[in-house]
Amino acid sequence: MLTPFLAIICSILAIIIAVMAVRFNRLRRLSAEERLILEEDHRRSIGMKEHQNRELLDALNDPFLLLDAEGIIRYANSPAEQLFPGRAILDQHLDKVFLDGKLATPIREAVISKKEIARQVILSEQSGTGVHHEPAGESVWFVDAGPIEADNPATPVRVIIRNTTAEHHAEQVRKDFVANASHELRTPLAIINGYLENLIEGNLLDDRDTALRFLKIMEKHGRRIARIVEDMLIISRLESGEVNTLRVKPFPLESCVQDVVERLESVIAGQGASVSISSDDPDLRLQGDRFYWTQILFNLVENALKQNPEIPLSVEIGWRKTKDNLVIWVSDNGIGI
Repeated sequence: MLTPFLAIICSILAIIIAVMAVRFNRLRRLSAEERLILEEDHRRSIGMKEHQNRELLDALNDPFLLLDAEGIIRYANSPAEQLFPGRAILDQHLDKVFLDGKLATPIREAVISKKEIARQVILSEQSGTGVHHEPAGESVWFVDAGPIEADNPATPVRVIIRNTTAEHHAEQVRKDFVANASHELRTPLAIINGYLENLIEGNLLDDRDTALRFLKIMEKHGRRIARIVEDMLIISRLESGEVNTLRVKPFPLESCVQDVVERLESVIAGQGASVSISSDDPDLRLQGDRFYWTQILFNLVENALKQNPEIPLSVEIGWRKTKDNLVIWVSDNGIGI
């Protein structure tokens, strides 16, 4: 039988154990609650980061995709989804999403090789991109694909697709302009050299009237060369964002047409063609850049002559006023442009 002292000790120990058990259970509950709070904060933090990342990727102007190691699309930003209107692209293989093989090829190569692939893809009007409703005509795309982690075979592959059609066409315009400018420079240079040869070898320097007429023609074509060179500089200024590159002022339209006829005089005479002017207002003045109006009319008349070398071509350049407009035309009896 326990002594009273031992009973008191056991009671105290029992109380201490009970208190500790209560405290332990309370701590365990608090620990679980704190763990749940921490886990919730962690999930919320991850969710916020994912949301921020999605907002950043959606803010990109270019389509962005993430593909897994098998080529399945796991993420697409808003511009990428807009490429495939009305179609589900997530969890789909790239070959089922990209209907044109030319676009899919560099992406597939990046998925298989786990290497960076950057390639320009040109699609004809007939092939089309197969990705969205784009304007008819040739389109140009730059595809940049590569692994997120270079040495990880299971790493996702990121893909950026950029429509570079406008830049490609601008570059083509520049190339065409240089080629056309070179051709345009040859013509006035040949005319100037021809008149110089006539003046020197034909002993025409003593004939003041003839020499003066030749010199005026050479002066006109010298100005034409200067304007072509200036035109090249205008292209450069336009690309740099400078404005006010056009020389807009009133000029007589008939004088502009006469310049065109004089520039093509040798071709017209050589083909036995004829060029006439039809107008209800010979004194009409246009507000614009005379150089470019001359180029417009010159290109149309020259095209008519080039495309109809075998027939007695008749070209008419004319203009007439209507109630609210001015109509200007170049017509001929040939095959047309």
